[in-house]
Amino acid sequence: MSNSSKNGLIVITGGTKGIGRALVERFCSEAYTVITCSRNELDLDDLQQEMQEHYPAAVLHTVVADLSQREYVNLFAEAVLDLSLPLDVLINNTGVFVPGQIQSETEGVLEQTMQTNVYSAYHLTRSLLPAMLSTKGGHIFNICSTASITAYTNGGSYCISKFALLGFSKVLRAELKEKGIRVTSVLPGATYTASWEGVDLPEERFMPAEDVAELIWSCWQLSPRSVVEEILLRPQLGDL
Repeated sequence: MSNSSKNGLIVITGGTKGIGRALVERFCSEAYTVITCSRNELDLDDLQQEMQEHYPAAVLHTVVADLSQREYVNLFAEAVLDLSLPLDVLINNTGVFVPGQIQSETEGVLEQTMQTNVYSAYHLTRSLLPAMLSTKGGHIFNICSTASITAYTNGGSYCISKFALLGFSKVLRAELKEKGIRVTSVLPGATYTASWEGVDLPEERFMPAEDVAELIWSCWQLSPRSVVEEILLRPQLGDL
């Protein structure tokens, strides 16, 4: 089992939808203290209420923050550190997907996508690492994508950002392996989340977000002597 303590803190960015929400619920179901963020205050209020109803032994902190903007990354990091709890898990999950091709994308899509998908993870991790290094423990999960290893024609800036995020995660792993901090890159294929709203495909064609959350939970439960460096998972029928 993991060397985690229920007194530790689970940090999950983008926790109101999709994989992020499934992760919040998975850790709350185990009575952990969790902190998450979203741009939408109403969504956070709904999440808070639902978790309190279903998992009264858990503690959920929420922060309104748009992590595509550096000042909100700093604000969220401060909220995490102000709790003064050991940082057991950091899950960099916040992301945006704007379909399109490099040659015809709207001006500014690359910048927006990189700020949301890469810079937020980079700056938040840098802000929280000193606290993790001080305890020589913890686990960082970066939610990458199959688009981190496979380019596709309507992926544009999204693919670029996810390739970069996987690179960031690999560098972290190399830097932190002797510091007692585990790093896992998570590369899910098509998962049933808000990103796929409006697509004319049956829900059964997608992976449930809960499957991704369950795998992350399982990786966290390994002993500190082992780390799953990468999780690659796809729908049973393959990529979309």
